[in-house]
Amino acid sequence: MNKTVETRLLASPAEIHAADIQLAQARISATIAPTPLQYCPRLSQITGAEVYLKREDLQDVRSYKIRGAVNSISQLSDTQREAGIVAASAGNHAQGVAFACRSMGIKGRIFVPAATPKQKRDRILIHGGEMVELVVTGANFDEANQAAHEYAEATGATIVEPFAARDTVIGQGTVAAEILSQLSTMGKNPDTVVVPVGGGGLISGILSYLAELSPRTAVVGVEPEGAASLAAALKAEKPVTLETVDPFVDGAAVKRIGDINYEIIDANLGRLHPMTVSEGAVCTEMIELYQNEGIIAEPAGALSATALHDLKLTPGEVVVCIISGGNNDVLRYAEVVERSLVHRGLKHYFLVNFPQEPGQLRSFLNDILGPDDDITLFEYLKRNNRETGTALVGLQLGKASDFDGLKQRMNASRIDCRHLEPGTPEYEFVVS
Repeated sequence: MNKTVETRLLASPAEIHAADIQLAQARISATIAPTPLQYCPRLSQITGAEVYLKREDLQDVRSYKIRGAVNSISQLSDTQREAGIVAASAGNHAQGVAFACRSMGIKGRIFVPAATPKQKRDRILIHGGEMVELVVTGANFDEANQAAHEYAEATGATIVEPFAARDTVIGQGTVAAEILSQLSTMGKNPDTVVVPVGGGGLISGILSYLAELSPRTAVVGVEPEGAASLAAALKAEKPVTLETVDPFVDGAAVKRIGDINYEIIDANLGRLHPMTVSEGAVCTEMIELYQNEGIIAEPAGALSATALHDLKLTPGEVVVCIISGGNNDVLRYAEVVERSLVHRGLKHYFLVNFPQEPGQLRSFLNDILGPDDDITLFEYLKRNNRETGTALVGLQLGKASDFDGLKQRMNASRIDCRHLEPGTPEYEFVVS
């Protein structure tokens, strides 16, 4: 990757220095232990680079978000602590806030959207105990965030921002401080750091630290295709609000990147390489991380490793992927596997119009399906006084290349088969 970097000086309240982050590291060190930096043989072999995983999923709250929360809350005045804390989160920031509230004895009220997995909700209550009240409201983070701000205005409680605040960004920047320290003990320096992007708190903290202490390090910012708020902001040259987001990668499903975060990102465009990855690719990498490295990554936590498959890396360069979180509900794995199969071209859905004649199902099985094709879904309701009956059929192929032959056999058959394309309204309505 191109390591030529030209950084403009920040001249705004968003300006954050490495010294600020080092002070935060000292401030939170009594509460937060460093997370491991682990060499990954699989991803190193795939890419030809020397790949390390920064295991933020091993934090007490299974996410880097505890850093910004503890750094922010530990600096509150006695008056602010007495008034209490309010926060909005898709789940991980909320756990960090809850942890801080309980450990520091401060009352907190936390708003999360309805899409927040039950596993994350339960963990918030476990970490916060009696010090935290959980409020589920809104369809996405932005709606929950609005409710949190309204509550703060009405009560005087202090907002602890998940990403769009200076102290939060400084706290998240301690991830970069640890990476440089850990690599330096090996006599190494990072050539590339791959960072997941939601609201922009983590990447703006990392950019701020590396700008001073490792200016030749490239930073890759990875977003899910269904919630690419950074890409939209870079195109418009300012933060913009997306009309809709796909909530699947819940830890990064943010409609609008933070203002302070965008300022920092914009000042570091020379070192930044933004990219998006599909939700299906994320699911595939989640499975790979679990089966090969034993890492239970949430969707946002797998963004960085997913991006490696599309990056052109120099052989032997030192690459760090931040595994940002591991708060994944086991009940979601059926959907994870499904999305992965579709992404890999192994799972397909069809509307099949069977002539209302005996033997048509047998013909479909014998003449259309291949030897390695497996029916995973078959929904059919026979109706009288009709020449055809429609079935929703899900097929899993032995290999993706079998699809062309399957389509040829379908086209040659008198049985009408219509392929449902992922992403179309018909697919979402019938399959989802």
